[in-house]
Amino acid sequence: MSSATTIRDAIVRHVADTGFRAHGIHVLHGDDVAEHHWTPDVRREVHSVAKGVSVLAVAIAADDGLVDVDEPIAAAFPGVRTGQGVEHVTLRHLLTMTSGIDMPWSATELTDWPDLAVEFLGRPSRGRVFQYANVSTYTAMRVLETRVGDVGSFVARRLFAPLGIGDVDWQRCPNGHVAGGEGLALRTEELARIGRLVRDGGAFGGQRVVASRWCDAMHTDWVVRQGADAGYDRYAMAGWGGPGRLWRLHGAYGQMLLFDGDTVVTVTADDHPGADALAAFVADELARQHA
Repeated sequence: MSSATTIRDAIVRHVADTGFRAHGIHVLHGDDVAEHHWTPDVRREVHSVAKGVSVLAVAIAADDGLVDVDEPIAAAFPGVRTGQGVEHVTLRHLLTMTSGIDMPWSATELTDWPDLAVEFLGRPSRGRVFQYANVSTYTAMRVLETRVGDVGSFVARRLFAPLGIGDVDWQRCPNGHVAGGEGLALRTEELARIGRLVRDGGAFGGQRVVASRWCDAMHTDWVVRQGADAGYDRYAMAGWGGPGRLWRLHGAYGQMLLFDGDTVVTVTADDHPGADALAAFVADELARQHA
């Protein structure tokens, strides 16, 4: 019979067998919890899992009636000259990476331009074409800022505080705007609280934080990417489909929230090449134990 402990123990054995450079794992199975740490559980960058936090931030604002994810975003940037087709781009397109605006990733993109969002929006859109880019989430947070004020403060008050997470810094560009798609540092256990919130449809500790439809939107209405590798061939609002029956929030170097029904496996690591194989193992192990 599966339990958080049996799932955790299987993953710990797999990490020992493969040498995957894990920092910590946290398993939530129903209300049962088990965890294991190879290094102290300190706050570390969760990379693109921050995109999921950005989606939740927009969702809370939408629940408040402050934003409409299907409204064109150009109005949020008065005086900015947008590229051809950008007048049709919405927050939903930014959060699902379907703005169609080409802007290759750069490790220094936050400082490459006087204003990253203005540069992004000034380029033409090719329509609803998928292109995964941090700048897309960054621009979404710039739109959100026009409705809620400072996004870091809004997230701290409306998302992190109900989860019991305090004093979280979010990387900012030179103009003072949050990075959006990266730049958050959380402990494994803190990241697991976000996983619980999403699994439980936006509720945490008996409190409604965000409407359940937004948690569903992270793994439904997939944007299908023809010809992409398994695990990267479906994307929704910050969520990747797979491997197997899993869906996941996935950050560089192995920061992952892996969802399968009422089970959430949280992983923090420093092993970019090995992350996909670990996710595949977790998918297979959960399918085996659940069976």
